[in-house]
Amino acid sequence: MPVHFKPSTALTLGVEVEVQLIDWRTHDLCPAAPRILQRLGGESDRIKAEIFQSMLEVNTGICHNVSEVQRDLESAFSRLREAAVAVDVELAVAGTHPFARYDQRVLFPGERYRYLLEFRQWFARRLLIFGQHVHVGMRDGDHAIAMMNAALPYLPYLLALSASSPFWQGEDTGLSSVRSAIFESVPNAGAPSLFSTWQEFTHFHDILTASHSIESFKDLWWDLRPSPGYGTLEVRIFDGLPSLREMTACVALTQCLFGWLDAQYLDGRRFPPPALWSYRENKWRAVRWGPQADLITSEAGQARPFREIMDDLLQQLEPVAARLGCSVELKRVDEMLRKGGSAARQRACHHRLHSMGALVELLVAELKAEVPARAA
Repeated sequence: MPVHFKPSTALTLGVEVEVQLIDWRTHDLCPAAPRILQRLGGESDRIKAEIFQSMLEVNTGICHNVSEVQRDLESAFSRLREAAVAVDVELAVAGTHPFARYDQRVLFPGERYRYLLEFRQWFARRLLIFGQHVHVGMRDGDHAIAMMNAALPYLPYLLALSASSPFWQGEDTGLSSVRSAIFESVPNAGAPSLFSTWQEFTHFHDILTASHSIESFKDLWWDLRPSPGYGTLEVRIFDGLPSLREMTACVALTQCLFGWLDAQYLDGRRFPPPALWSYRENKWRAVRWGPQADLITSEAGQARPFREIMDDLLQQLEPVAARLGCSVELKRVDEMLRKGGSAARQRACHHRLHSMGALVELLVAELKAEVPARAA
């Protein structure tokens, strides 16, 4: 059955940020979403419920550039913070909460969330994880599939840069992004299936729907997926970014990356589905070491330090950033690398203070200040 892809203006942006709701007395997550939404007058296009009552989602509208994304996020976070303060709740963003237990969370009332819990059981109960999703506008379905194939090898770079979830239920996991490891265990999550054309993808969708493997596109929790109703590709691999400065830097990197790849596509280059072995290996390295990873850069197995790879990529993207008007935001990617990733900052804080509460306070402070701290 044909699936209509709603055409979009290429490279337009939409961003979703999953936010932690913190009890400032205990530093634990708290089920405050219903109270906050009540103060806000209910869900809106900018602030929405999520699977658990201890989280909310902040969204932008359709944006043409990173400056518009920043304005939308600033506005939404300002409204959310005002409502949260009124009910004695703090806000934080990171891939996981450092010590909250998933078995103590309260499901948000809603048919879809009840379905997820019933269908996925233990997998769904563990989804106490927080990410940032970036939608990028595509001209049509075949364009989306071409850009999906082109962008896939770069997704581990985005994960390495954003890795912010070293702790899980009070334990240092030894990983930089345990969020990604948790998501990998869920069926239809992680590395996407690969296709050459939009027709191939829609045929695959029909099979999954007919077999009751999924109910809709929302059940494809891939690192990168087409969203035909929005006319976008949705990049879902980012861990939650603790500060607005980091959020917008990663949005700029995403838009510039797709702008660079799209220019090659318009010049006649075609992108066959890439080999998944190197993608999976590089993703694992990003999960394990974050910005300190060495990533594979050739089919012969050669690897280079992530920092060197990013230096080269950022140089390639500078003209694209100038064209898209986000040079300032793209330069903040280098700033993120120099300051150290969030996982390193969290570990340094915990090593110095031996306190999970202090670690949560660090994340709350970074979101308030809109800039990342420097790792000790």
